[in-house]
Amino acid sequence: MPQVHTLGHTPIADHSFSSDNSLLSVARDNTVELYFSDNRGALQHGTTLREHDKTITGVDVSPHGRIVTCSQDRNALVWEPQANGTWKPTLVLLRINRAATFVRWSPDGTKFAVGSGARVIAVCYFEQENDWWVSKHIKKPLRSTILSVAWHPNSVLLAAGSTDGHARVFSGYIKNVDQKPAPTAWGERLPFQTLCGDFTNESGGWVHDVAFSPSGDALAFTTHDSSVIVAYPSAPEQPPRAVIEVTTSFLPFRSLVWLSESELAAAGHDCHPVIFEGSENGWKYSRSIDDPRQTKQQEQQETSALNMFKQMDLKGSVEQSSTLLPTIHQNTINTLRAHQSSGGRVTQISTSGIDGRVVIFDV
Repeated sequence: MPQVHTLGHTPIADHSFSSDNSLLSVARDNTVELYFSDNRGALQHGTTLREHDKTITGVDVSPHGRIVTCSQDRNALVWEPQANGTWKPTLVLLRINRAATFVRWSPDGTKFAVGSGARVIAVCYFEQENDWWVSKHIKKPLRSTILSVAWHPNSVLLAAGSTDGHARVFSGYIKNVDQKPAPTAWGERLPFQTLCGDFTNESGGWVHDVAFSPSGDALAFTTHDSSVIVAYPSAPEQPPRAVIEVTTSFLPFRSLVWLSESELAAAGHDCHPVIFEGSENGWKYSRSIDDPRQTKQQEQQETSALNMFKQMDLKGSVEQSSTLLPTIHQNTINTLRAHQSSGGRVTQISTSGIDGRVVIFDV
């Protein structure tokens, strides 16, 4: 059974669980609400982080327990937990002149990347001697707003999706912060801002989300024409081995997460997650989680004969009107995240959306 947490009715822009799932941070309006999970899985509201003065667009918890937030006020903050239970914010020198749109920590927790409307990605790291967070900018060949960023498992490569319909892979290598990464299909020598991959789909629709596979050897992205595209690189500066596009009849997806090397979950304006399966030989839609068609069938079977006769007697017809959607989420899902894994496969995903709910689904 899905775990449903209704945390009010205002939209949730982004959510992030800590690595042990004991802490949940929820971005709504210009605050971040922190919830602590008790041993029964219920969420208790802890504190609210208030430093931003415009809408918060992204929140992420690092493997070390730090929280990073970014906002339309063009700022990012890193929040450190203190011994007395409070959180200390540190301003990040982003140097952007438009809203920050998206933020994610690298898997090793030493850096984070911030997408923006300023047509740059700020790769941020901690500078010990000055005791602050600074950023380096990835600019070329970006010409439009960055909607999402995702880190490769090696914490050096960085994927970004933008409103020009491109999903690109860059090097986010920072000297004196990163170890030299092992060679991958994306490249070997990786100075900062190297463009390692550039993919589009035919419609040119906005790229809403990007995600590296668990091995990092494939990149998935989803565009506003409801397509999911998976790209497999071959070697540096060579054409990719395969770029597979799955067109669907769903409404556009907002968020993607890999469950394993051969499975992907996506969710968005249809208010329920769907699963795709495949390999570099081909991908296809597999199934829906919280499938509205099954829910509708059950509801129709449960409508008793007596109710039908009552309606026919009163109105001369049977009508089934309800303002509720036949899904758990009652509005668009904004964020999809891996929640729990076992045996190298994601077994639970968490979703949050415009209806103010956070739901944990078994997959």
